[in-house]
Amino acid sequence: MADIPQHIAIIMDGNGRWAQEKGLRRIVGHREGIKRVKEIVRVAAGLGIKVVTFFAFSTENWVRPKKEIDMLMRSLSHFLDREIKELDKNNIKFMAIGRDEPIPKYIQDKIRQAENKTKDNSGLIVVLALNYGARQELVDAAKKFAASVIKDEANLEDLDIQSFSRYLYTAGLPDPDLLIRTSGEMRLSNFLLWQLSYAELYFPKKYWPDFKIQDLEMAIRVYQKRQRRFGAVLSK
Repeated sequence: MADIPQHIAIIMDGNGRWAQEKGLRRIVGHREGIKRVKEIVRVAAGLGIKVVTFFAFSTENWVRPKKEIDMLMRSLSHFLDREIKELDKNNIKFMAIGRDEPIPKYIQDKIRQAENKTKDNSGLIVVLALNYGARQELVDAAKKFAASVIKDEANLEDLDIQSFSRYLYTAGLPDPDLLIRTSGEMRLSNFLLWQLSYAELYFPKKYWPDFKIQDLEMAIRVYQKRQRRFGAVLSK
């Protein structure tokens, strides 16, 4: 494919509803959703995409039933145990963005280990947004910058869009070109609000467990047909 988006961000919506509509437990939907993550990662690497960011767990998701949260944490733990070796084998770099607390300590440790194991890989970057909220990210970035000014490591007058981006969780990564949110919901839900300023948005109606390789390819084709002007007027 030509004109491949360099960074795709994905809100994996609809796992629970997919399961409930089939008369299954919500947990089954989350497990099926993990399979889609592995498929998308494999295909994205082959297409030449540079970064894929998955919105796995928001700062607001802690209000869900404890049983469901515990299952999600166990599933994440198993993913880190089983899949990181495969990612490393395929030259894929793993990153997590978001706040550490109150993620269980054993999960935090596995995340750091996975990041360290793959930090020198030069292929696709897989980013997991975990315990992530964009408003919190902006507050944390502002605090980091203020601390730098207090330490005389930065000047207030020098702050601009580019320099502020270096204080975000996503520092060093390109902004997403394409956002995909499954399930037909058309909201950003506090996800990458700064970074998605100029992204193309795509809202397929399928639930995430039904979002297959051909659906990713369709999303990319839709992206390729759009004109990204960034405020300018394209010449005819």
